[in-house]
Amino acid sequence: MISHPEIWDFILIAVVAIQAGILSYVADPRKKSLVLVFPFPFTIATFSLGGKIDATNVTGLINLAIFTYGVWLFHSRMKINIIVSIVFFAIFYCICGILLARILPQNEMAFWVSCLIVVIAGLMLALFTECPCENPYRTDLSPLIKIPIIVVVVTLLVMIKKFLSGFMTVFPMVGVVAAYESRFMLASVCRQIPVLMICLVSLMMTVKIFSQFFSIYFSFLSGWIVFLIVLKLTGSFLWNLGAQNG
Repeated sequence: MISHPEIWDFILIAVVAIQAGILSYVADPRKKSLVLVFPFPFTIATFSLGGKIDATNVTGLINLAIFTYGVWLFHSRMKINIIVSIVFFAIFYCICGILLARILPQNEMAFWVSCLIVVIAGLMLALFTECPCENPYRTDLSPLIKIPIIVVVVTLLVMIKKFLSGFMTVFPMVGVVAAYESRFMLASVCRQIPVLMICLVSLMMTVKIFSQFFSIYFSFLSGWIVFLIVLKLTGSFLWNLGAQNG
């Protein structure tokens, strides 16, 4: 059944538009990729789904990594048009999300096993992804083009959110536009994905535990605090680790 927009869905559109707007004014590759990490869309999208977090949210981070690295591979290595690359992997994300949402268990064991898999995957990506040295770049993509794209993308996600379940919350809503704006620094965006995976799964675990005792809003506040702490501790470490390996 197709979902109809609610108040949190309209807030989500506004938040994604603002975050994408901020991103467009950042030229430095590391700072641009850092803007992508902050989970404002995830937070609002989770509220839109009723605050539930399960294995689909966590597993969606694997899909997100596939989207990001896939766009980089297609465009930077295989020289496929950036728009074609983005559209292909966005559709791939949705198809995988819809299929996996139907078969993934929604019990506690599935959630925690998924968390372990994502942490291991994030660390492996950190070990094998080079720490790039890319030049600053800022696109001139007009807001008149950017904002309608964001509205269309998020609206489509809202319409099929019941099919995507938790996969909807970590869909690259900002990343769809950011991938185009960062097309000359996609390696830096890829380098930030392990950071995002580890930080965001920490937020999810915190919310999962705290929501058993407190309100969803307090749980997310606690999750954000943990997220920022983990980001501070892991961000520079993973970048430096990549620099040593590179």
